[in-house]
Amino acid sequence: MPRAWVFGDNIDTDQIIAGRYLVKTDPRELAKHAMETIDPKFATRVRAGDVIIAGRNFGCGSSREHAPVALKAAGISAIVAESFARIFYRNAINQGLPAVVCRRARKGFKSGDEVEIDLEKGMVHNLTTGKSFKCEPLPEFILRILRAGGMLPYLKQSAEKGGEILMGFGARPTSVEWRR
Repeated sequence: MPRAWVFGDNIDTDQIIAGRYLVKTDPRELAKHAMETIDPKFATRVRAGDVIIAGRNFGCGSSREHAPVALKAAGISAIVAESFARIFYRNAINQGLPAVVCRRARKGFKSGDEVEIDLEKGMVHNLTTGKSFKCEPLPEFILRILRAGGMLPYLKQSAEKGGEILMGFGARPTSVEWRR
């Protein structure tokens, strides 16, 4: 069962993956250093499917894509936070890592609690305490990107289907008007 890793407010991208590792591009190498400035043993203790539960402004700082890549490669299956830095949120979705805004969840979890997320219903459940939290539901187009595994796989699927997914997420335009 996935476990919660609880962190506070303003966890920036340098804390998620330190700048000295930005020369690395292999996600497995980045994963070895995920969250090490906050918890030096995080990368060796995190298990596939675990979830980060955090406070406000998660992912603030630089716009590096290395941060969500490192977390996903470490085994994190989703991040639930009171709020996200906008570019981190988009980078996480693009990497196929769900980022869920849930304003009250952090106070309802301790690290190690068992967690379950229902992205379609916008719910986060603490299976250890029995508490559930309503979150901001993800729009359908973001769910489609996540189901595909991220933006690049999503675009590949779109191209293979003649662009139907990309064009209005299933609806093809009936006409295009060009102006000079």
